[in-house]
Amino acid sequence: MTTPVPDAIRLNPADNIVIALRDLGSGSVVPDVAAPLAGPVSRGHKIAARAVAEGENVIRYGQIIGVATRPIAAGEHIHTHNLGMGAHEQDYAHATEVRPLPAPAEPRTFLGYHRADGGVGTRNYLGILTSVNCSGSVARFIAEGIEKAGWLDEFPNVDGVVPIVHGTGCGMSGKDEGYDTLFRTLAGYARNPNFAGILLVGLGCEVMQVPDLIGKARMRADGNFRYMTIQQTGGTRKTIQRGMEVLREMAEVANQATRQPAGLEHLMIGLQCGGSDGYSGITANPALGHASDLLVAHGGTTILSETSEIYGAEHLLTRRAVTPEVGAKIVERIHWWEEYTARNGGEMDNNPSPGNKKGGLTTILEKSLGAVAKGGTAPLTQVYKFAEPITERGFVFMDSPGYDPTSVTGQIASGANLIAFTTGRGSVSGYKPTPCIKLATNTEMYERMSEDMDINCGDIITEGVTLEQKGREIFELFLRVASGEETKSEELGFGGAEFVPWAMGAVM
Repeated sequence: MTTPVPDAIRLNPADNIVIALRDLGSGSVVPDVAAPLAGPVSRGHKIAARAVAEGENVIRYGQIIGVATRPIAAGEHIHTHNLGMGAHEQDYAHATEVRPLPAPAEPRTFLGYHRADGGVGTRNYLGILTSVNCSGSVARFIAEGIEKAGWLDEFPNVDGVVPIVHGTGCGMSGKDEGYDTLFRTLAGYARNPNFAGILLVGLGCEVMQVPDLIGKARMRADGNFRYMTIQQTGGTRKTIQRGMEVLREMAEVANQATRQPAGLEHLMIGLQCGGSDGYSGITANPALGHASDLLVAHGGTTILSETSEIYGAEHLLTRRAVTPEVGAKIVERIHWWEEYTARNGGEMDNNPSPGNKKGGLTTILEKSLGAVAKGGTAPLTQVYKFAEPITERGFVFMDSPGYDPTSVTGQIASGANLIAFTTGRGSVSGYKPTPCIKLATNTEMYERMSEDMDINCGDIITEGVTLEQKGREIFELFLRVASGEETKSEELGFGGAEFVPWAMGAVM
């Protein structure tokens, strides 16, 4: 039975706004609002519950999301025309709100591919990793040649061959932060447990040298790793032919792997949101946070990222840090981002995007408070740089831009074998070799884009489903997908264009 959708919701008793849950017309009388609406308000947008003076803080989730840039009457729409960032300071209160999660009633498992280094894959791909953009086309030609040849059909346990191509690797410094970040990213992909083997292809004369990659980082513990350069192999056609031969040999090894039971301590899930709207912090994000807590309680790991989209909400993470030192790492990354954006002529409040604003989000503070909800309530055990190998279990943070493909690329390089992605506007993407679960924040978008969405979280509003029930539903889908069930993005074939390393520094 459908639950009548209320007109609006007040998320915290301290809030001086409510959120419209349906499109409301001018003159509508809304509970908790001191006057009829002054004009129409779209669903997901904010309404002043009482008069707000110019310069007064606007409160959502019990937290400051900005200040009124002019007087706002009760019942008035609050958005970009009357709400701005304003000055804000946070009380980080490091490690003061660390609350251990209750132990699960019983252990759970999934069926995965056990690797020589102790990791467990949720998929069994072969990868063609490129050191530079100049070898990208050849990597694609090798994968296309294998597809045309049809011999992958002989290896039913191999999920496919994935060319990992990108737009950098040369025309860059060989000793700066950008080089180190790309190095970590490529090495991390080579080690991701969802790959059963890697062929590394370079051109030969690039800054990101193949010998450096294989010499400074042990690419794979299982030995199912080969490399070549186009210049040394003899050009395009010879490299394609040799690459196909090598990958067939590697497929023989990869096909021997079969799914076996694994404890949930071997699941590492990247938490993402993209195309967020006013519902994100009400439905999908907190529901995913509950699922994150369930997985962490079972010994698994979840990764929150997108540093530019926790800005203004970082104090909610520092308080959950297991030590003051871990909390301080979050603050150091925030300060780095303030300097990084300033030197590049940007600002932290370039977010939200036009789509976010159309969906009801106004400031980065508001967006960040909703985004942090993906991380649940678990203690924050560690903070990592982009693509740095994650070694601590539990709930962790990895520094990254808010640009979804880049952020997910870093999470996969850090070891994520599953991605959970909430969206309100309807983001479409996939991230081979790691399956991506899409969570819709609202029912209208879910129904319109059901071929792309795995779970509808809008029924928290439309059907009265609790956050706990939805979190459990998401958690159970984690285990099914980890065991081989295809996500919608996998069915559609996504994953060929979403490897986007974080490009830093001068292009020379």
